[in-house]
Amino acid sequence: MALDGIVTRAIVHELQSFIGARIGKIYQPSNHDLIFNLRGAGGGGKLLLSANPTYPRLHLTERSSINPSEAPMFCMLMRKHCEGGAIESITQVGMERIIHINVKTRDELGDVSAKKIIIELMGRHSNIILTELSTGTIIDGIHHVTPSISSYRIVMPGVAYTEPPQQHKLNPLEIDKERFLNLISAAEESALLEEDEKEAEPEEIIEGELANLITKEEVEQKPDGSGGPSPSADPVGWMVHAFSGMSPLVAGEIALRLRNDLAIGDTQGSAPEFPTKLWDAFQSVMGPVHNCEFSPISGANTKGKMIFSAIPLSLLGENAKQYNTISECMEDYYGDKAERDTVKQRVSDLIRFLSNERSKNVKKLANLQKDLDEAQDADRYRIWGELLFASLHAVSKGDKEASLVNYYDENQAEMVIPLDPLLSPSDNAQRYFKKYNKYKNSLLVINEQLIKTHEEISYMESLLQQLAHASLNDIEEIRDELVSQGYLRDRSKKGKKKKKATRPTLQVFTSSEGIDIYVGKNNLQNEYVTNRLASPNDTWLHTKDIPGSHVVIRSEEFGDATLEEAAQLAAYYSQAKQSSSVPVDCTLIRHVRKPSGSKPGFVIYDHQKTLFVTPDENRIKSLPNTLRS
Repeated sequence: MALDGIVTRAIVHELQSFIGARIGKIYQPSNHDLIFNLRGAGGGGKLLLSANPTYPRLHLTERSSINPSEAPMFCMLMRKHCEGGAIESITQVGMERIIHINVKTRDELGDVSAKKIIIELMGRHSNIILTELSTGTIIDGIHHVTPSISSYRIVMPGVAYTEPPQQHKLNPLEIDKERFLNLISAAEESALLEEDEKEAEPEEIIEGELANLITKEEVEQKPDGSGGPSPSADPVGWMVHAFSGMSPLVAGEIALRLRNDLAIGDTQGSAPEFPTKLWDAFQSVMGPVHNCEFSPISGANTKGKMIFSAIPLSLLGENAKQYNTISECMEDYYGDKAERDTVKQRVSDLIRFLSNERSKNVKKLANLQKDLDEAQDADRYRIWGELLFASLHAVSKGDKEASLVNYYDENQAEMVIPLDPLLSPSDNAQRYFKKYNKYKNSLLVINEQLIKTHEEISYMESLLQQLAHASLNDIEEIRDELVSQGYLRDRSKKGKKKKKATRPTLQVFTSSEGIDIYVGKNNLQNEYVTNRLASPNDTWLHTKDIPGSHVVIRSEEFGDATLEEAAQLAAYYSQAKQSSSVPVDCTLIRHVRKPSGSKPGFVIYDHQKTLFVTPDENRIKSLPNTLRS
């Protein structure tokens, strides 16, 4: 589900413990996201602010992220104005998906300065805007909105902040029973009147200047919940239309509780107690929300789609997964969805290139195999040539074939030899000797090409597998590898060389026994983990004959639990992620070596033993992990 006003209220309530906390380091790992390291009140933590157009959100996070070596301009500006500042308040605008964070800090002269961070969680219009608290002037926004984009408001430095367009909906937390029943009555009358107007024939068409007599107030939605569907006919549609912060999911939950509460056999519209029952169902949901009593859950709906909510949902039944905080719920629900979407956009060209290269090599392999089959018949051409030379007197020019005794056969059987009628018998024999020498010499080349082509296919498959698990940082390392191997041209500007890191950033898992397990996500990381980082007596794991990651247990002593978890990681980060009973080889690093001149990431090994594991994603996610460089 999309993040709604109720989830936003749960977030703001959870973050109240951070009022008085100070904002430490600020990072911007992507174009849409900011991370605040909070310290002091609330025990500290990392706060994620995301204006991602698909997954906008704000919550505490434990997820590690790789930050760019050079901070983006908006990140630098946020550091200038907010780092070291104290959080004065965190509030929600009504029941809208808008959060205000007031920060008090000191400027370059040491004077106290107050800023307001406005987080608008509104789908593709999401934004993070920094303003002067006293004047409301925009200092900058993570996404600029120019007059060419929107005629309603501008989000640019120096412009006064304008709120998003009002929806003129009612705050569901400010409604009592009497007003709620009146809203139902007014909405029913409005819907009935609208239905009558549709059926009646228009007596007069209002044109020209008469049309201007219709005032703005008469065409705007009235603040009484009317103008939408009939509550009795469509309670979900009416609640979504009338109340702010009300998503179809929450309205559907209220309607479900209403149906369960109505007498069996009564329809929603015909039940006389319908308005009161709807209020009871409405209050059963909104009462706890008003008191900030949240029970975050997630699970799959009837269509199998994953959803989450800050309130209990009857439709999930016993399959709902419960959380202690809304941040834990959102962290689990969103996971790495936003990064995966960005990665998909970034790797599309690489996947297309690698798939094409693999296809070309598969086709080349078929042609080489055909040439090899022909070349293995080289001895037949030699025999034909020798038999022709030995029987020149028995063959004439113009013959299309010759039937000669095969002296190399034990039974001295006759052999039919095809001839070119335009050539003399001697020239036909010479032609077969040339073919023999050609194929004999080509056998060595063909075998070399077969080995090389098989290596190319394996290399492309390994890179495709790595892209399936790649992070944003991994993509650039894979792209750099393809450039260095000569597959791609360097797209960086001339004279502007990238500053290469001395060591890659690696994902490190901690086993249930407290042992570090290093996982390489691409060939650069694989080679560093295996050839440079690991000690001779460390244990190395890799899926048997399947493209995958190099996994290293950085300890000489560990139990079966650590070995099993390392094997799980090797299987999970491989091409066999969705398979069962995946074979995983393990051996000591001292038995792993890289052949001279081989492709990046390619190694050979011996003294291995093979484990069989079935990748368990939940088990992998339960292992603590961090990024180290």
